Amino acid sequence: MLRNQFRPALVMTLLLMLITGIVYPGAVTGVARIFFPRQADGSLVRRDDGRVVGSALIGQAFAGATYFHPRPSAAGSGYVGDSSNATNKGPTDRKLADTLIAQAVDSAVAQEGAVKGQIPSDMVTASGSGLDPDISPANAALQVNRVAQARRVEPNRVRIIVAAHTRGRQFGVFGEPRVNVLALNLALDSALQSSDAPPARSRP
Repeated sequence: MLRNQFRPALVMTLLLMLITGIVYPGAVTGVARIFFPRQADGSLVRRDDGRVVGSALIGQAFAGATYFHPRPSAAGSGYVGDSSNATNKGPTDRKLADTLIAQAVDSAVAQEGAVKGQIPSDMVTASGSGLDPDISPANAALQVNRVAQARRVEPNRVRIIVAAHTRGRQFGVFGEPRVNVLALNLALDSALQSSDAPPARSRP
């Protein structure tokens, strides 16, 4: 009796391991590499010289006044995938204000000239993953003057670049308008080469 039960159980286990561990992942990976090669490789972002500088899906911490800054990271060691975490607090949670990063609020006031109570929420809170590569258009707009002053150009030139890198809702319905910080900063370096801004650098 036991032998009759053991054999089909073993066969089903091996069959499921084959399907879910080899066949299915192999098929998905193969299809992705054929139809979506860039995404399958991690949506890597390259500079004009071809050097990989990051991923469009994971934020980076930019230093210096010449660059747009991402939203704060909830990951303790920075924008590292294996340190992703969140508070799981939504807009209706009364304790959401407890997650505001005090240093980020002070920085927004000091560096961007923001007014407390009128600061874009994504400037002082981390995203659900803590690794969000995007900021809101309002966040970007608040940083324009500081970036323009540091690069010694007219703010309107920076605004034009920001507008060109502002993306609308996914399929016109999902999410909110957004600006990818890494792509924006690379575009700034490319378009404003005549400025005294240093080449793009990010902190791990």
